[in-house]
Amino acid sequence: MIRLSLSMIVRNEAERLEACLASVRGFVDELVLLDTGSSDATVAIAQRCGAVVHQMDWPGDFEPARNEALKHVSGDWVLVLDADEQLLEEAKQPLRQLMAQPELLLINLLRFERGALQSPYSNVSRLFRRHPDIHWSGKYHTMVDDSVAALIAREPHWRIADCPLPALVHDGYRPELLADGAKAARLRAAMEAELALKPGDPYACAKLGSLEVSEGNRRRGIELLRLGLAHCPPDAQPERYELLLHLAIAMGTATGTATGMEMGMAMGQERQQESIAFYRQALALPLPARLTLAARLNLAQALLEQGETEEAAALARGACQAAPELALAWFQLGVIERQRGQLAAAIAAYRQSLQLDPNAAASHQNLAVCLLLAGDIPGCRKGFSSAIRLLQQQGRASEAAALLQQAGSLVKLELTP
Repeated sequence: MIRLSLSMIVRNEAERLEACLASVRGFVDELVLLDTGSSDATVAIAQRCGAVVHQMDWPGDFEPARNEALKHVSGDWVLVLDADEQLLEEAKQPLRQLMAQPELLLINLLRFERGALQSPYSNVSRLFRRHPDIHWSGKYHTMVDDSVAALIAREPHWRIADCPLPALVHDGYRPELLADGAKAARLRAAMEAELALKPGDPYACAKLGSLEVSEGNRRRGIELLRLGLAHCPPDAQPERYELLLHLAIAMGTATGTATGMEMGMAMGQERQQESIAFYRQALALPLPARLTLAARLNLAQALLEQGETEEAAALARGACQAAPELALAWFQLGVIERQRGQLAAAIAAYRQSLQLDPNAAASHQNLAVCLLLAGDIPGCRKGFSSAIRLLQQQGRASEAAALLQQAGSLVKLELTP
């Protein structure tokens, strides 16, 4: 009988901890938490949920804390979660089957990043066999990967596997949680320090470069991303993908400095072609399809803007096949099919998107337009009304009023501004 331990480090996680622990109830045999100085009800909640709680003063970074937590577990396997993560029910049986394989050392878990529109999935190495040579390393992006690689080099019979289904959901990238900028500030400080120690480090360049681009510092962002790509080993495929993805994004949004409309347009087209080339390089890497959704969907949008609707549609359909649970993929397919004049396909895609995310006002609005073009006036009216109500509920009053005025000129709506 395989015993599984949960290992966590926590601090002031009273709001999120219970949901995390509830997600592993009945799956793990042991709950072991290391508290690093909570001043709220974290410890009491953990103990009420059946966890054994150990104490440690915060050591300044994650590596020693993770390794201290690892000392206290006793299971054959170790699952590591953060308080803002939950284990998905549908992944539990596949994970049990994988852990039963005698030569398996580590299982990579596909994590859904709730609220992260650019990259909705990531791969995390959080489920591994308890072994004296496996330990955490890295101050910010702490992983067991280096120790696992060293162990496999000495004992090559060990294997690594990927869970075939999304296994975790992560709330850390929801917009409301990032609004105060604290997470971006911590990321910037950690990556600047990492680069000072290891100039050209691909992971640090990818994270800091993408942050610079998102904050409007495109020149430095592109420089960092190119630097990271130049130092990226051929076998570091996740890091290479991140660098190529964010270079593509940066080139697609960069603005020119040339004067003269024709020269500016030519430079814009050149950058767009370079952006497309980076997306294609990212998609050529042998990575799981869910991990490359951002490049696939962004490339589809770039090709749509250039009028290459057939390839754009094929990319969007591929995204829907790879991640049928992702509302964004179906929404983009709807946009592309509408552009291609395929109303029935667009309507079907928007409806599927709304089944997955019924609170997406844009999907209701776009579906309403398609239904109007198809002659379904009652359906069109219902779609516009739903979109307006959602915008009002979401505090987007000016958008709701504008849509009411625009849609009201097309069909009669029983709504007030």
